[in-house]
Amino acid sequence: MPSYKRFEDLEIWQRAREICAEADKIYVQSGLKKDFALWNQLNGSSGSVMDNIAEGFGRGGNKEFIQFLSIAKASCDEAKSQLYRCYDRNYLNKENFEKLSSDMDICKAQIGGFMNYLRNSERKGAKYDPK
Repeated sequence: MPSYKRFEDLEIWQRAREICAEADKIYVQSGLKKDFALWNQLNGSSGSVMDNIAEGFGRGGNKEFIQFLSIAKASCDEAKSQLYRCYDRNYLNKENFEKLSSDMDICKAQIGGFMNYLRNSERKGAKYDPK
């Protein structure tokens, strides 16, 4: 696995960002605008995925990164639960629900895979690298 210099280079962060953009489309294209509490939760939890990936990366150590990735992974499930509520309230159709739900599952699996990689890596993180 290559050494990344920026969190923006991580595929898991890029996928999380795409999920946030899709969540925003639900807001723009549906009645979710009138359901502020649900929108606020969906926006917050989907944003938490990408934000925790970025923050964990910035910590510079694998143990801390894994901790933040664990939070990001849980936020994927939280966002998916809110997605069900959006679907149940007819803010998105079945096709869009299934696509975004699948994207969330893939993101969660990729985060888990990256966590396993970091756990098994000889490299302990950027802050431990010689300057």
